[in-house]
Formats: sequence, C-alpha cells, structure tokens
Amino acid sequence: MMKKGIWIGLILTTLIVTSMGLFSFLKKSPTTTDPYKDTATNLIYNLLFCDNIELFKTNTQTPYTYPFDILFSETSTIADYQKIIDDKNSDSRLKVLAYNRQLSKGHKPVKKELLGVILEVGLDEGLDVLASFSDGTARYINQTGKTIIWETTDETSNKLTQDLFAKSQEIVKQIGPWDKARRPHPTKGTVRITFLVSDGLYFGEGPMDILFNDPLASPALTSGTELMQYLMKKGENSPNR
Repeated sequence: MMKKGIWIGLILTTLIVTSMGLFSFLKKSPTTTDPYKDTATNLIYNLLFCDNIELFKTNTQTPYTYPFDILFSETSTIADYQKIIDDKNSDSRLKVLAYNRQLSKGHKPVKKELLGVILEVGLDEGLDVLASFSDGTARYINQTGKTIIWETTDETSNKLTQDLFAKSQEIVKQIGPWDKARRPHPTKGTVRITFLVSDGLYFGEGPMDILFNDPLASPALTSGTELMQYLMKKGENSPNR
C-alpha cells in the first residue's frame, strides 16, 4: 500500500513525488509564464493563479477602491485582509489574493479553504486551460488562445463546479502546498491540476494517459473535463460569438 500524498501512477523514473505532494527535483521558477502568442491571453492565464499581486496592481485602474486599496497597500494588516476573506460579496480570486497577502506576512490561516481548481492540458496546438472558482465563475482558454469568461452561472454549471470541488477536496486532503514559485506551463502530453487553497498553491502533474487513470487524480480531472466541455458548448452557442 502507498502512503497518502503519493499519487498512484506518478512514480516514474522522470517523475518523483514526495509524501507531501511536492515535486522535490524541480527548481524555483518565475510566477509568470506565456503559453500563448497573444499578450492579452497570457495576462488572463497568469491572473488565474492569483500569485502575483503586482500583475493585478498594474492592470487595475487608479484610484484603487475596495478591496484593491487594501490588497495593494503595504500598510494593510492581517485583519484588513480578513475583511475581504469574510466578505460574502468578494469573489474567489480576491479571497485568494487576500489569503496570499496574509501568508506573505507570516500569518497561516485557521481555515483551510479550497477556492480555485485549475486544469491544464498540453495538446498538439497548445495549452487548454480551465480555471474553476468556488463562487461558480470560470475561465476557459482553448489551445488556440480563444477564451471564455464565465461570470453568469446556471444550474448545470453550478452542479458541475460543486462536483469538481468535492473531488478536488479529496486530493487536497492528501497532499501539501508547493513551497516554491509556480512552475512554467505544462508541455505537450502533460496534465497539471492546481488547487488554490487558503494556505497556498497545491498541484500535481504527469503524463496525460497516466494521470487520467490515476485513482486519486482521475475523478477530479474527469469532472473538470465535463465542466470544460459544458463551457465550450455554451461559448459556441453564445450570441456574442
């Protein structure tokens, strides 16, 4: 039997996973990466991870209003950030930013909260990305760079989101946060699933055929694929297409 935190199917010569869910042989890398030809699409992609406050700051109009005035200020306190986290009207990405600001000041959140799930699949023509957030919103970037911004939820998307988060939560319980900068985007044939959690960024990755058959990863990846397909269908039927 394998210990919790080790993803079955990921123990390969070139892919080693520690018991905390960390890829121990990987080196520190930048928190921005550009998988697409279009600058605007790369910006959308990098903003998904909510791990670069300066990227948000340089792309937000001034004067800064709530909650950005708190997020961007170096004098904000742990309590200030907590106001954003506790605000029922705050979207999930803003909560991730607030949690990350707390972490940067050495404060570990009491509550372990899963706020975002990002599925990346390296395909022949590029990178397919689905980012699903706990408030029901989502972003889908096709390998060609075409993007769907999902802000108006419906019954089907909410159900798919809830299913994805329930299955993702099972993974988060068994792995630990990545303690280095975010890695460059996955290449062809590689799948990565990233979890934006209140105490940091979690992730696992591996060859596509192996990860989709992994007992721990497969349920979440399958749910994510279903949500991705639904958003693609809605995008195709959009009158604004």
